[in-house]
Amino acid sequence: MKKPIIFFGLATILVACDSNTIYKKPEDLIPKDTMVMLLKDLYVATASRGVTNVNQQRKISYTNLVYESYKIDSLRFKTSNLYYISKVDEYKPIIDQVLEQLEKEKVTFEKIKKRKDSILNDSLRRKKTVPKDKGILTEKMKFSRDFIKKTRTMKKTSK
Repeated sequence: MKKPIIFFGLATILVACDSNTIYKKPEDLIPKDTMVMLLKDLYVATASRGVTNVNQQRKISYTNLVYESYKIDSLRFKTSNLYYISKVDEYKPIIDQVLEQLEKEKVTFEKIKKRKDSILNDSLRRKKTVPKDKGILTEKMKFSRDFIKKTRTMKKTSK
């Protein structure tokens, strides 16, 4: 009596675990090329939560700004994303393109950061060094002070 119950329970579990659900295509499906750009921007927006902004604030969600820029709502994104995820063969190239674009942007921003750092370091180095003509400047300042004193004394004596 126990063997048929165990067999039936095991068969039920195996059938329930085999879930290759492919969702039907939504009416307002986001196109693949737009989905690539959208996912890239959403990854950047999600990653920026740990970085302080100009106003020194953290943990700000920029995902709504991304949705607004693409003129979609979060529900449309979620249904489109769920559809693409259910079709792994279509979703993998999308993710590969997103990662490729993010890597290109990373390289670009690293070059910009390196250039800015070198300019900053160069300006700091220049600031620390003493200009060669500092002695000339002090002599000119002494000359002008002496000239002012002489003219004042000349005015006083002429009166």
